[in-house]
Amino acid sequence: MTDLATQRTSQSAQFDGIDRVARLFAPRSIALIGATDKSWWSRAIFDNLHNHGFTGAIHLVNPKGIEVHGQQSVAAISDLPDDVDLAFVMTPTPVTLEVVQKVADHGIRSAVVLTSGFAEVGEEGAQLERALVDLARERDLTILGPNGNGFINAADGITPYGLTIPSPLISGPVGVVLQSGALASAVLGFAQARNVGISLLVSMGNESMLTMTDVMRHLVHDDNTKVIALFIESVRDPDQFLAVAREALAIGKPIVAMKVGRSETGARVAKAHTGSLVGNDRVVDAVFRQHGIVRVDSLEDLVTTAAVLAHCPLPGPRFGFVTASGGACEIIADRGEDEGIVIPPFAPETEERLREIVPPFASPHNPIDVTGYILVKREMMAQSLQAVVDDPNVDVAVVMADLPREEPADPLPALDSATRLSELAHAARKPVFVMQNTLTDITPYGRMVAEKSDYPTVLGGIEHGLTALGRATQWSAAYRGQHHATATQSEPLAVDVPPDGIWAEHVAAGFLQAHGVPVVPYRLVTDADAAVAAAEEFGYPVVVKLAADVEHKSDIGGVKLGLASPQAVRSAYDAVTAAGRAAGAQVAGAVVQPQRSGGVELLVGIVTDPVWGHVLALGMGGIWVEVLSDTTLRVLPVTRDEIRTALGELRGAALLSGARGTTAADMDALVDAVMATADLAGRLGDRLESLEINPLVVDGTRIEALDALITWRQP
Repeated sequence: MTDLATQRTSQSAQFDGIDRVARLFAPRSIALIGATDKSWWSRAIFDNLHNHGFTGAIHLVNPKGIEVHGQQSVAAISDLPDDVDLAFVMTPTPVTLEVVQKVADHGIRSAVVLTSGFAEVGEEGAQLERALVDLARERDLTILGPNGNGFINAADGITPYGLTIPSPLISGPVGVVLQSGALASAVLGFAQARNVGISLLVSMGNESMLTMTDVMRHLVHDDNTKVIALFIESVRDPDQFLAVAREALAIGKPIVAMKVGRSETGARVAKAHTGSLVGNDRVVDAVFRQHGIVRVDSLEDLVTTAAVLAHCPLPGPRFGFVTASGGACEIIADRGEDEGIVIPPFAPETEERLREIVPPFASPHNPIDVTGYILVKREMMAQSLQAVVDDPNVDVAVVMADLPREEPADPLPALDSATRLSELAHAARKPVFVMQNTLTDITPYGRMVAEKSDYPTVLGGIEHGLTALGRATQWSAAYRGQHHATATQSEPLAVDVPPDGIWAEHVAAGFLQAHGVPVVPYRLVTDADAAVAAAEEFGYPVVVKLAADVEHKSDIGGVKLGLASPQAVRSAYDAVTAAGRAAGAQVAGAVVQPQRSGGVELLVGIVTDPVWGHVLALGMGGIWVEVLSDTTLRVLPVTRDEIRTALGELRGAALLSGARGTTAADMDALVDAVMATADLAGRLGDRLESLEINPLVVDGTRIEALDALITWRQP
């Protein structure tokens, strides 16, 4: 079995259902194993449970059986009552395995292991972690961790979490899963500062048994969760991850993810142009885009975008903005364009209505600046917002406002204003968001006003707010337009792979042609006379290429173009074969092809990503492949519609429709050629390292691969 296949099949155990995960996150009684007043973690967990609404029993286990945290402990796990649902293990690393054994002996079915010193510290720790997992599987015990801070089930007031949870803990629709311990508290703090409520927050730790994907699957089926937010360092089981992502998109539950690790360190080395054009991070972008996962670049955007998508889906990309600042209008226009937000002109009737509301010196255009006159006519902002909400050209309305920060001497006007805006928003038949000019915390007083008035979602400043709205719009489009056609692959194809791992062009071309990929006619010849005979058969001019396992033949003089006579062909044959021998290549002769001119040159490449498998790259090819770097990616398998969409994403896509004097491409035939290549790659499985056609010439209905290279992975 190859390394890639091993990686995909040897991950932590997948549960038969979500019941075990749900049981872990909803214990009715909890035992803190290793509880002690000397431990900051022990105190934090105990206080969290007491301070945030846990109504079940809390039991403490300390080997001395002394009073801990003001409560009597028991000296042994065996002294615990029989109804404990969750053990929170905080014991030293050397005794943790023994402790977990006793937890299982007592019949406890779920455990959080906070203790560190396992796989994260090296092979010795990894062996200990494997023993821990083996024990858990044998004894039907579900483990979160080790080396994790636990979880916060805010929806049910269950908070066995190893860091202090500040009050108030705001319950809401956002489920958060993080492959980080310390950042979990940072995300929680920011969410609370923005008045964004969470349903469940999980710090995964080492994912020895329970994985991020397991928790995602639980959240997909959790009625308290409307959107899932992820902080990802690595995806341990890509197949399961994508299966859950597809399920979430199908039912309309958005996933927002911050995926770190943009560097090329550890990227595979592909023996083709394609490898240099496909970076690890670009593959992640493609995977997420294909599966409706919203990718963000900061923790602030993770929380803010999740808050927007809790109102999903947005009805469309057209936004109307109401502000009291001309400068804000300009920033909105610039950032809106960055994020793909459409800011359409208001309908004529809306502009006429706005002229009756705003002062004469205000311009009734989108975004509208109602001006500082709102200090004189305070109802003007709400009236303008109502006009924008009613506009037929607008799908989503955004008003620039803020909750009060400090309680004024007379709080009624502020509360009345908030209530009026809230009533308007809830009566609207389209989403209404409030956006601040800058990112500031919502104060306790502002939170109180929001709760009393049922205030709309407040976005965190123009920068993060427009990022969130743009990404939410992209998700909504993906949700509405998701293809129901299932991408499938044919039966696996067995091939004999050479020891050197490379198939030269003539071998690769024959192989592609035999499996439905259109290839320019060619002849493999082994002497100059045969080269001339092939040229006479095709008609002049012709091309002569070195037949050898050389990646870039033109770099060593192994390609001769525009040959229009027998003598030119003889000379070309001698020259390219001599160049191959001088380079130390295993020369098999030369390839003769008819010279082609015209058309659009494309790159069609497949590389094998170490995590996601086969990746299809489509781009402008020929001599422009590295100069333009105009490529788009899809992870296999793909559908015909996905290929057509990908081709349309290229900056040079207009050339395929007949721009600049080119002949319009037969797009059905082009999609057929790409689909045949992708299907072949899928059938070849993990043995394939890379497959590159460069160029694939497209000239109306004539579609031909002019050059090809296949590189194999060795067993």
